[in-house]
Amino acid sequence: MSKPSKERFLQVFNLVKAHIEKRYEIPVRINDVAAPFTGDLDGAEIHVDYEEEVESALFIVAHLFGHTVQWNVCAEAREIGSVIHDNPSDELITKLCAYEEEACGYSMHLLHELGVRDLDQWLSDFSACDLSYLTQFYKTGEKVDFMSLWVDGTPIMPPLVLPEFTPTKWISRWEGVVL
Repeated sequence: MSKPSKERFLQVFNLVKAHIEKRYEIPVRINDVAAPFTGDLDGAEIHVDYEEEVESALFIVAHLFGHTVQWNVCAEAREIGSVIHDNPSDELITKLCAYEEEACGYSMHLLHELGVRDLDQWLSDFSACDLSYLTQFYKTGEKVDFMSLWVDGTPIMPPLVLPEFTPTKWISRWEGVVL
């Protein structure tokens, strides 16, 4: 399977950023995001670190849009995404995975809303890698090389219909989360 080009990622990033800002009235800021983060959200804004490659920046903005939706419709999702989880139980890991998978479904819907369907496999593979990374981190506390967990051809994740929501500022992730 061939990877989309950097130009295609940039084209879609620009479409996604403009759409999030215009349709959902959520500013997307490209700026310095405090380490160790690559992006941040507060429920009303999305931030992407300016040092990210366009491929990961596209994933980050789409994925954080999914979390923004969650934060604005579900207090439990906001709580899961805004606190440190030291040595989480298997039950909490299951909830964390469901939280991540739901955000990915909203990300897929966002791309489809824009007519972007040629990145379904890429987004599914990136999301699966992200979930593997997070699950491994939650279970061991170790941060491994992200790309070492990449698998091509994962099952295509289904888009999830976006619920109605109003962007509301809650807190920034760096006020509570390690990743």
